[in-house]
Amino acid sequence: MMSVPPSSPGSAEHGGRRPSGYDAGMGGADAGGNGATIEPVRRRFSLNALLDGFFFVFAGLASVWLAYLLLTESFSFGWWGILVFIAFWLVLAYLVLPRLHRILTTIYVPDYFMGRTRTSDGLLGDPVNLALLGDDAQLLAAMAAAKWTRADEVTLRSSWRIVMSTLTRRSYDEAPVSPLFLFGRKQDYAFQQEVEGNPAKRHHVRFWRCPEGWLLPGGARVDWLAAGTFDRAVGLSLFTLQVTHKIDADTDVERNHIVATLTAADPAITVSVLADFSTGYHSRNGGGDTIRTDGDLPVVDLRAVAVADAASPAEPAAASAPGGAGGAASVTGGTP
Repeated sequence: MMSVPPSSPGSAEHGGRRPSGYDAGMGGADAGGNGATIEPVRRRFSLNALLDGFFFVFAGLASVWLAYLLLTESFSFGWWGILVFIAFWLVLAYLVLPRLHRILTTIYVPDYFMGRTRTSDGLLGDPVNLALLGDDAQLLAAMAAAKWTRADEVTLRSSWRIVMSTLTRRSYDEAPVSPLFLFGRKQDYAFQQEVEGNPAKRHHVRFWRCPEGWLLPGGARVDWLAAGTFDRAVGLSLFTLQVTHKIDADTDVERNHIVATLTAADPAITVSVLADFSTGYHSRNGGGDTIRTDGDLPVVDLRAVAVADAASPAEPAAASAPGGAGGAASVTGGTP
């Protein structure tokens, strides 16, 4: 079992380091104890920022008006109204609602680490439920040994292929996953295990490398954070009405499955647990699916993983996923 670094006084509540002058307080004494007050920093007026905000909101309102016109005019087109209604749904799902969510989440969703990923529309996404120690080569080697397949990038070609694979129930082991964002960027790697040759059902996990010097809430230092969930079907998003995968509510089962496959493939991998790491956040992901978790965060230590000379981040070894690997083993402190 690896030891998790204890909390450090320099770590901020939201998972980063406290800014310089934090302990001095607002308007209190300076760090030297001289009793001098700190003047609040005044924001300068920016015409560019004002115009940017105006057009940001205007684009959202214009999208709503376009959707309204398509809906009202569709009733006067007879059978052509069906095509107009489809056009209305496309505009609503892929233009209007995403734009509105971007506006609203910019206002009310805090821009700091809270144990949740974000969708491209700004909504809270899947929970962060796994942390890892090790470099890129060790991560890729461990996932390949555990029979996880590297997911394709989202392109027009791969998107069309997954649509056709889902409709025809044909296997697509490397099916792409939608981008989720952490630390202001999309995932660095995504892996999956298809179940029973059905692209609508799959285990999948996304990985983000932590910024240099970044600390978890409580002061622990890790190299990677990950979000793993199980896709159970294809449906419509509750928040955007877009076609998307629907995930299983018990994210702990998928978290434990990921850890179990890694430790079974390489006994050198060890696991410790940060108990009650995340609690008290919204119980739905960006697609509107219910999620529940015990809040524990397993920390998987990959630093003892042996890396072959041929394995590198540029050319990772991707193994085929086993069909129907749906079981989940228990992790210390997790839910079996």
